Parts: sequence; C-alpha cells; structure tokens
Amino acid sequence: MILIAESGSTKTTWRLLIKGKTRRLTCLTAGINPFFQSTDDILNTLEQEFTLDRKGIRQIYFYGAGCANPEKSGVVKAALMKYFGLEQIEVESDLLAAARALCGHSEGVVAILGTGSNSCYYDGHIIRQHVSPLGFILGDEGSGAVLGRKLVADLLKNQLPDYLQARFLEMFGQTSIEIMEKVYRQPFPNRYLASFTPFLSRYIKEEPVYELVKNSFIEFFRRNIKQYPRARYLPVHFTGSIAWHFADVLKEAASQSGFTTGKIIQDPIQGLAEYHQVF
Repeated sequence: MILIAESGSTKTTWRLLIKGKTRRLTCLTAGINPFFQSTDDILNTLEQEFTLDRKGIRQIYFYGAGCANPEKSGVVKAALMKYFGLEQIEVESDLLAAARALCGHSEGVVAILGTGSNSCYYDGHIIRQHVSPLGFILGDEGSGAVLGRKLVADLLKNQLPDYLQARFLEMFGQTSIEIMEKVYRQPFPNRYLASFTPFLSRYIKEEPVYELVKNSFIEFFRRNIKQYPRARYLPVHFTGSIAWHFADVLKEAASQSGFTTGKIIQDPIQGLAEYHQVF
C-alpha cells in the first residue's frame, strides 16, 4: 500500500492506494507545517487524529506547505518515520504536489491560488524554475490573503460604493478598529484577510468587485507567470480554492495578459493519487 498526504497549515488529507486502486475513505487531520511545528508536535497530531489502518503501508509520499526547505522537510520526515516505522518516505513541497497533480509526467506551468499563491515551471520530472511568492505583504499576488487585503483597504479608504460598504458590514459586522487589530496585532493575518473572499464571490458581478479580483489576477500573471518563457507556449494550470471559485475571472485575466489557462482544480489529492498509481 502507498499512503499519500497533501497538507496545508489548516488540514492534511491522507489517502491510501491499494493494488492500483484509490480508496475513497479519506482521513483528515490538522494541518502539518514544519515552520510552526516540531517533530513532537507533528507526532502528537498523528497519534490523536490519524485513523487509517497503518498495516501494509510500504511507501509514503507527503506533500506540504513549508516542506521545500530541506531542513524543515526533515522535521516532517522524522515524525513520519517514527509514527509509521518506515524509511521509504518522500517529503516534498505543496508546489511539487500541484505540478504532479496537474501535469503528471508532462511539462507545464503550474500555479497555486489559495490563501497564498505560488508558481513554477515543471519539466515533467522536477521544478526547473520558480519565482518566490514572498508572502502576502511583499507578494502572493492573486491569493485570498491579497484579495482580502485589497478589499478591506478599499473599504476603509472609501474607495468602494456606499452600498457595498453597507453589505460588507451586514455580512461581517466588523469595525475598522477591529479589522486593524486583527491585521496588525493578531496571529495569522493572512488567514484572516483571506476569510473575506466569500464577500468577493457573492458580489463578483458588481463591477468594482469584479475589477478588484481581475486586476489582482492580472498582477499575478505580470509579476510571476511572465517570468517563465515556456508560459508563452504552454497553458497555465491552477489549483487552489481561489482559482476554483473565481475561474471565470481568472480565465479572462489570463487572456488579457496573453496567457492560456489549462486545468483548474480545487484540490490536488486526486491528481496525486493518479500520478502515484502510474509512478
């Protein structure tokens, strides 16, 4: 049996492959991110929340946020080796998970648009070129965190119509002081800002909202995808909740930027299962 895991900071999805077939019984645990957790922390999560039968697992492929750094990926691998009693463990980044899920063994330009954003050129085997996302303050263009940041900044600066400001207050009921407190003084401001994207989705047909989202995606293409020479000849594939829920706007932004969109999927786990069935 092969065990696959795809993890973000919030949740981890685990899936078993048995005799070439994917078992649909999904095990979910809390997110695993070595930038915020030690080996013992990860072990504690597994001991409390992992529910699949460990017997017969011979290989583990773990993909996660924070795992591109070899030192940090070692933290995850140590926990997995101890918990599962295995040495055949591969720990890779969430970006490689996206590439394998979307492209398999073919070359492609791949992007993640979720709470954060990321992108790369993948040659069918490894990531050959990568533009650093830089996080939601310096980068992460097109991400949920940046969309939320732009939205609340426009609202607090009175750059949106009164009726949209009123609807925002109806939906979230937060004052400017509360927003400032959570952005500048509370932990995980990126998650907090991304939590406002349902408002953008609900009012996407309103021109100011549509333009905010589209222009953020155009910025993503200009500052990231444009740096990959092969993106002029290959479709750009996407995964992540923002790409999925705003797919129509994303396609228009790509077209206006001179690029073509390929696959757009919400979650890479099924694509990873198919990749490792062939692998």
